[in-house]
Amino acid sequence: MMISVLLPVRDAAAHLPACLDSLLAQTLPDFEIIAVDDGSRDQGRTLGLLHAYAARDGRVRVLAGEHQGIASALNLAASQAGGRFLARMDADDVCHPERFVRQAAALDASPELDAVGCLVRYGGDPQACGGYARHVDWLNTLHSHEQMRLGVFRDAPLAHPSAMFRASSFLRLGGYRQGPFPEDYELWLRWLEAGARLGKVPETLLTWNDPPLRLSRTDPRYGQDSFHRLKAEYLARWLARHNPHHPEVWVVGAGRVTRRRVEHLQAQGVRVRAFLDIDPRKIGNRIGGIPVLHHRDLPSVGQAFALSYVSNPGAPELIADFLNSRGYRKGRDYLQAG
Repeated sequence: MMISVLLPVRDAAAHLPACLDSLLAQTLPDFEIIAVDDGSRDQGRTLGLLHAYAARDGRVRVLAGEHQGIASALNLAASQAGGRFLARMDADDVCHPERFVRQAAALDASPELDAVGCLVRYGGDPQACGGYARHVDWLNTLHSHEQMRLGVFRDAPLAHPSAMFRASSFLRLGGYRQGPFPEDYELWLRWLEAGARLGKVPETLLTWNDPPLRLSRTDPRYGQDSFHRLKAEYLARWLARHNPHHPEVWVVGAGRVTRRRVEHLQAQGVRVRAFLDIDPRKIGNRIGGIPVLHHRDLPSVGQAFALSYVSNPGAPELIADFLNSRGYRKGRDYLQAG
């Protein structure tokens, strides 16, 4: 079998038919859907839908049990998978009929890749939920492995439900971990640290919907503090290997949000030489004994490593332009981590 779809499901009756219909409409027919009902509480509606689809199409397999969480559900599905490739899917998303054929072709054409994603369409209200919409816009700018390898310290470089893995890579690099962190982001950080290579099909093959009760909105494991604590662990190890000035960095931004995020990195032994800002009210102050300097005081290229935690709309691009204009190069002299 070519593809096994890993589909965790919980209380998803409202969205599940559209998801399953989009999977069963794939132009590449050689796949199975392993749907794991993770302890739904909707009086059997979700489980009933799954069994109804399984009765109509033998490619749908249903596993059900007590609520263990999405990481356990995904690992259970993977343990039962027979495909060469494992495709992720969430019950509230839909995919284009060509998704599987395009991603499987990309993996077959590039044996060095461990996983591929695709471009995604934002399926929510961009006015009411501008942060998610901007995240999707940013995701869709990352096409190459190198862009995703460095982009991972800003955010997850692939939309999780858009991913397709090699089953052999999943076994070699390890599956999902349960903990006080977002399981998808932890997977990408861990895989990239271990040398995994990622690709992306440059076509929009999935609609990433944004219902109000999605886990990333309601579960504290997906909150900003959990996210940045996890990131700091991997970023500190990356800096130890790649920053010639380790453990010292210069941090772009001196606002409250930046300082809170930097505290997680400092807990990992990274030292902040100075904060850089453009706000005259902050310049000249000291934060925990660390000076706040004007951004023009950044040392010349080769004399420092810069980290930017600023994530206000448009700010990361402006900061990257400034650093590039000073001769700094991403991955060599700076990273964006906000």
